[in-house]
Amino acid sequence: MKFCSKISCLIILLNILPISAQENYEFPFQNPKLDTEKRIDNLLSLMTLEEKVEALSTDPSIPRLGVKGTGHVEGLHGLAQGGPADWGGKDHIPTTTFPQAYGLGETWDTGLLQKIAEAEAVETRYIFQKYNRGGLVVRAPNADLARDPRWGRTEESYGEDPFLTGKMAVAFIKGLQGDDKNYWRTASLMKHFLANSNEDGRTYTSSDFDERLWREYYSVPFRMGVKEGGSRAYMAAYNKVNGIPAMVHPMLKEITRDEWGQNGIICTDGGAFRLLLSDHKYYKTKYEGAAAAIHAGINQFLDQYKEAVYGALAKGYISETDLDNVLRGNYRVMIKLGMLDPAKNNPYAKIGTAGDTIDPWQTKAHKELAREATRKSIVLLKNENNILPLDKNKLQSIAVIGPRADEVLLDWYSGTPPYRITPLDALKERIGDKTEILYAKNNADGKAAEIAKKADIALVLIGNHPTCDAGWAKCPLPSEGKESVDRQSLKSEYEDLVKVVYQANPKTIVALISSFPYAINWTQEHVPAILHMAQNSQELGNGLVDVLFGDYNPAGRLTQTWVKKITDLPPLMDYNIRDGRTYMYFEGKPLYAFGHGLSYTDFSYDNLKISTENLKKGETATLSVEVTNTGKRNGEEVVQLYIKHLNSSVKRPAKELKGFKRVPIKAGETKTIKLPLKAGDLEYWNKEKQEFVLENDQIEIQVGGASDKIALTKKINIRN
Repeated sequence: MKFCSKISCLIILLNILPISAQENYEFPFQNPKLDTEKRIDNLLSLMTLEEKVEALSTDPSIPRLGVKGTGHVEGLHGLAQGGPADWGGKDHIPTTTFPQAYGLGETWDTGLLQKIAEAEAVETRYIFQKYNRGGLVVRAPNADLARDPRWGRTEESYGEDPFLTGKMAVAFIKGLQGDDKNYWRTASLMKHFLANSNEDGRTYTSSDFDERLWREYYSVPFRMGVKEGGSRAYMAAYNKVNGIPAMVHPMLKEITRDEWGQNGIICTDGGAFRLLLSDHKYYKTKYEGAAAAIHAGINQFLDQYKEAVYGALAKGYISETDLDNVLRGNYRVMIKLGMLDPAKNNPYAKIGTAGDTIDPWQTKAHKELAREATRKSIVLLKNENNILPLDKNKLQSIAVIGPRADEVLLDWYSGTPPYRITPLDALKERIGDKTEILYAKNNADGKAAEIAKKADIALVLIGNHPTCDAGWAKCPLPSEGKESVDRQSLKSEYEDLVKVVYQANPKTIVALISSFPYAINWTQEHVPAILHMAQNSQELGNGLVDVLFGDYNPAGRLTQTWVKKITDLPPLMDYNIRDGRTYMYFEGKPLYAFGHGLSYTDFSYDNLKISTENLKKGETATLSVEVTNTGKRNGEEVVQLYIKHLNSSVKRPAKELKGFKRVPIKAGETKTIKLPLKAGDLEYWNKEKQEFVLENDQIEIQVGGASDKIALTKKINIRN
């Protein structure tokens, strides 16, 4: 037998030895081959009490042990490392900025949202690893439901429907976290749990509703985000839920952790711990409050908390073991982010460290993605006599009027874009010298009326200012709102400008650039064409002009019911949506229905089929429907699937969205669209049994292009 040489024997030995024996780790927690919980056991055993208290902040670093944790960043529609709020400091780093979350919701495109979140996550990693700025826990998406258009933070929500919001949230979470089996690109931290949709009094008011609405409406997007999306982080809300402050509510442990499996970060909102005493007046001392928060499952404080935690320990309200129990969640997230592992193991550790020659926000891909998101978010509300799209070859002059014509406005949670294209900029670029552009910001000295009268077409650009152009908690105009300020009116103060322009030129087009719905009744009745889009995108102007001139056929859809007047709404603090709120329970005639949106072409529906006539518990039916583009332009249709319970033993909505798909269809083409319908999505919460129940029932399946535009229906049986 021939024996190996010393060198070859060493190579053979290294190949057959387990990796853990080859690499030298000072501590077991550093070994990525060990079980996660064992790694955390070891880490906690090495930490001092002071280090554990310190790790209850948003940065669970342990310098003594060489553990570099990561903090939070904002990222509702692009990473924020700048913007009006100076996220990350006064020294802004530009990042790709997309339309507000409200606009992203209006795309009804989960694939697009996942791509947007992927781009945002790449920029987040890049800045963290190249510039040592920011963090890898991204406070997004906002899974709150926009149950009322008066809510000042409507701009942060995907809409009023739990299924749509949940699906969009899941897509965004998957984009942020990536698809590697061992590591996350970034961690998605959803906010704000739960039922946080009033700003006035948010630090002390209670959102009250029954257990069924908790399970079937308000918590649905969060549950989907955890169970379908894989998020393991969320922020508890400021408000009370049925009388108990959200950050100490039993739901944090009993439902999100024990039922859903959310075993990661649960953080307070900014300053929320202080509010337990000052605003909620829920505890007599801060020591009791700190103990209650930790017992509830809070493991990160966005607040001054250390003195209170030390006091709670000294008084015996909590133990070091209690700290260990909650801190485990922080380090589970840190391990998934690769913060405790060698960089060579983590595929995302290369971002920003591999000699990149161009920052990601300067790449063509990220710029084009921002433009795609902007175009896809635009909703065509009205198009009388097909005044749109415009033909630039037939326009000699166009009047561009309004306060939003030459601006791209940013909100509190925006970053600083690398550039901004305003509508006026984009128009000048698109039509060049062939068409005269006349511009007026307002009707001072009658200028708006004067130029509208001269022009072939008048374009009026109105909408809210996302920060109200005022200091914190201030909004001078009643129709405007933002964080800490709810809206007092749904009427636009700029509708008088629309009237002036229309009277001067009936060929008027209105672009409403806004963070929420408006009751634009006069405009809808008189003006021939109206579009809606959200604020903030760096490509706002290009996206709008692409649609105006038909380079892109709009297919955005509304994600909220737009009412005609504020008195159509129940009181803002009425959280019982069955009292006439959202498309599911609203009994009046809206200005624009949930799911509404027009196209430059037409679509017809035919041949609705379903894979079973009797859907049973645990099963999924498949619906198919043929959709034909009957017009002369290529376009996209958002196929929407609603269901209506016909024989339920409990009160159900008039209809509920249970499926949707945005589909490109060429002129004259027919496509067969398939949508799944899960029996689990038809269940209701049985309070007595404390579980979701599928009852024997019959449902009507409704398929069409909007909640009020149902093309085909079919009845099937539901069997438990």
